[in-house]
Amino acid sequence: MKKEPFLWLAEIQTLHNSKGVTQRANPRLLVVDDDRDLCHLVTQYLEPEGFTLSVVHTGGEGIRTAIEGNYELIVLDVMLPDKKGFDVLREIRMRVRTPVLMLTAKGDEFDRILGLELGADDYLPKPFSPRELIARISAILRRSGWQSESNTSSRPPVIHSGDIELDLAARTVSKAGELLRLTSAEFDLLRAFFETPGQVLTREALVEKVLDRKFSPFDRSIDLHISNLRRKLGRRTMAPREFGACVGIGYLYAWPVQD
Repeated sequence: MKKEPFLWLAEIQTLHNSKGVTQRANPRLLVVDDDRDLCHLVTQYLEPEGFTLSVVHTGGEGIRTAIEGNYELIVLDVMLPDKKGFDVLREIRMRVRTPVLMLTAKGDEFDRILGLELGADDYLPKPFSPRELIARISAILRRSGWQSESNTSSRPPVIHSGDIELDLAARTVSKAGELLRLTSAEFDLLRAFFETPGQVLTREALVEKVLDRKFSPFDRSIDLHISNLRRKLGRRTMAPREFGACVGIGYLYAWPVQD
């Protein structure tokens, strides 16, 4: 039996019939992809899983809808008929901080690197399975803390390191009082380093903790996220090089020393 190119109805039905489906309070997703068959199958799978979907098929519609709407996540294809997905991502990032999952061609490392550099939270190569799609979406939603506002009984603390302030409750980071535009992955990377200063965090541990997936030695996502985080933090007033790379192992964060 020949499978559909991206999502397969048999797998979708199997997942819907399985027990123990995670309950969620209808996170709203925007899908920007010109492949109408793929969009139909994605909708057919995700809506019964508790997601509310909006679907558009051009880059222009994607930009307008992403900015005007109120979504927890945007699924954005690289190849669109009127605009490149990267241009759409760039314009979205200028206006909103909504997490973005990029759909890329399988094996196209350039697309993955460029998407992460422009502010995508993660990527998913085509063809993909329903299980992988839901895993990536769920991981990004957990990182973005989209349900955190519903629990105000105990507000998480604010962490300071030199002139950097990380607000765990609001999931915001500021430098010398100026708000920084971090992706959900960059925020959680910084949090992981702040919580373990002076300790070496391996790439494997960071992938599992921050990206919530198994480590692959050919996956450069963590290195790119760290590079972006370094660039956004810029030079610090306390010390210029807080992030250190341990060749072949991982990274560590050195807490700034105050005079």
